[in-house]
Amino acid sequence: TDLRPLDILSEVVPAGRLAHGMRVFQVQGVHGFQLTTSRPRALGFPASRLFIHCDCFPEEFSIIVTLRVLSIPAKRNEYVFTLMAEENPSVLVGLRYAPNKLHFIFWSQERAGGWQTHVTFPNVSLSDNQWHTLILAVSGQSFSLTVDCSVPKDVVAETPFPASLSVKRASFYLGNRRRRKGMFTGLLRQLVLLPGADATPRICTAMNFKVATLSVPTVLQDLPAKPTSNEVLKYPYETDTKVTLGSRPPCTKQEKAQFWFNASQRGLYLCNGSAWISMLEVKQRLDYVEEYQNLVTNSETMGVEVFTIPEVGLFTATANRYTPPGSAIYKWTDGKFVPYQNIPTYQAQSWKYFTIGKKIFLAVANFEQNDRGQEFSVIYKWSHRKEKFITYQRITTHSARDWEAFVIEGEAFLAVVNHRKGNNHNIDSVIYRWNPRTGLFETNQTIPTSGAYDWEFFTIGPYSFLAVANTFNGTSTKIYSHIYIWLSGSFQLFQSILTFGAADWEVFRIGDRVFLAVANSHSYDSGMPAPSNFYAINSSIYELNITAQMFVKFQDLLTYSALDWEFFSVGDDSFLVVANSFDGFTFSVNSIIYRWQGYEGFVAAHHLPTVGCRDWEVFHTAEGSYLLYSSAKEPLSKVLKLKTT
Repeated sequence: TDLRPLDILSEVVPAGRLAHGMRVFQVQGVHGFQLTTSRPRALGFPASRLFIHCDCFPEEFSIIVTLRVLSIPAKRNEYVFTLMAEENPSVLVGLRYAPNKLHFIFWSQERAGGWQTHVTFPNVSLSDNQWHTLILAVSGQSFSLTVDCSVPKDVVAETPFPASLSVKRASFYLGNRRRRKGMFTGLLRQLVLLPGADATPRICTAMNFKVATLSVPTVLQDLPAKPTSNEVLKYPYETDTKVTLGSRPPCTKQEKAQFWFNASQRGLYLCNGSAWISMLEVKQRLDYVEEYQNLVTNSETMGVEVFTIPEVGLFTATANRYTPPGSAIYKWTDGKFVPYQNIPTYQAQSWKYFTIGKKIFLAVANFEQNDRGQEFSVIYKWSHRKEKFITYQRITTHSARDWEAFVIEGEAFLAVVNHRKGNNHNIDSVIYRWNPRTGLFETNQTIPTSGAYDWEFFTIGPYSFLAVANTFNGTSTKIYSHIYIWLSGSFQLFQSILTFGAADWEVFRIGDRVFLAVANSHSYDSGMPAPSNFYAINSSIYELNITAQMFVKFQDLLTYSALDWEFFSVGDDSFLVVANSFDGFTFSVNSIIYRWQGYEGFVAAHHLPTVGCRDWEVFHTAEGSYLLYSSAKEPLSKVLKLKTT
């Protein structure tokens, strides 16, 4: 053979076109393929595309794999690849990973009928969320595995690899054995077959052994070229560069080309003769929060929505309790929100801003009937000519609490939370689909809900989810809230989580981790003894466990009739702020900003005095970052400025 590397991975993505169920993800600066197909055969190709001149698998060879493995259950096996004959369910050649073990599988045809041989390499731990490069070298009865160019693990097997293993009418399958069971759930970056040689000397020359490459598909070739030796130190140049420490020194022609290191902010600056130029990005850190603006509202405010209309400006819409005067829209002008437009609403609960193509919409959830006894919520459309929102579509709702807008596979949807109909809290909430032909939203699906307060839409990889916060079923607030997944054109139940008067879901990501926080508002059950305090209860944060394919509880935080969570970041730091509304005695309760502390979870960092706090929104301008909170107990909302260092 000519020792040409045979790139199995590239054959699955000819000309960079991803097969069905393949996605490209970047982790730790390295790109790899994630496999999520429901049709494993789609990730296959005929072996004849690699073995052009011969119908036999090489007798001696190396297999090179670069992968990132997720932790998997103790009894689960996942296939990295297989080679299988079309008419036979047995694996001709394959690589399979189990927790702390790697199995190389091959079919021996020395005897009539043949049999399958497993060569097992124990104590191979890859489930650490890091990239690893494996080199499996095979020759006769000798099998050698090298992980990240460390000391090889050698096995001498009783059964040698066959000298002439036929690959006629056989196909390679990526991450599976032609079945969904055992599908590889991690990321694959490199899968190469090198006939006739031990690839270790060719691979183990790179500086980063964990992502060392022999051949990688073009679509994944993302790493910048790095010197193979320390070229910076190749020649013994010397310098007399001065670095100044301490407070900001003067920068004049005399200090030109000198450096100043700001130790408190860990910033490095170069003097250009007139000003200090940042050489390293300085990450902001949240120092404290200060009151910035008292926003006088038409009446008590149940919810706020901050949004930007391109080429027009930054706005906030307040959902106000009373009609008249209804609800208001404010525009950010000269560093403050100023009144812009009034809109008639009927005990408005929330606003939702969204766009469809070039159309701009704002939907209000009305809780009460209008003057004529009609009960509907309204979608408003932005008029570029009039520069204000005008009525576009009325939709019949039942004590609507919330709207959620989202897009799935290019189609626009709008979901409303119906809280109750009369005294019946167990009613349907509705998902509407945009009809491009009529330019209207039309009913697409109804979902049973119980006194619901909130919808939260989110995506994870190729999957779309919709979570509902169920609050009260007529007798108890201790009820299940549900997470639905979009499958085959509709939402289907994915997971149920026990909640206590759930008022809000907030999804957020920290690194590769996905979290879902619920705001529990109160604990009441007509059939149970009253607790000492209905309102001082835990709200919970759940984390997605990819292996278990469900959200599991990560942390409980004591809250006081919590009605909203809002996630935000400052520099490299992540935060959650909770809307505490009532502690059982007073509406003047501190709402709290929690800082992400890694393994400690979220830890209280700032206590903010609020009155009947109902909703939080974070927004950014050229001047800085801000939090806006609405009060459901007084006609005054507040803008707070995040002061950073």
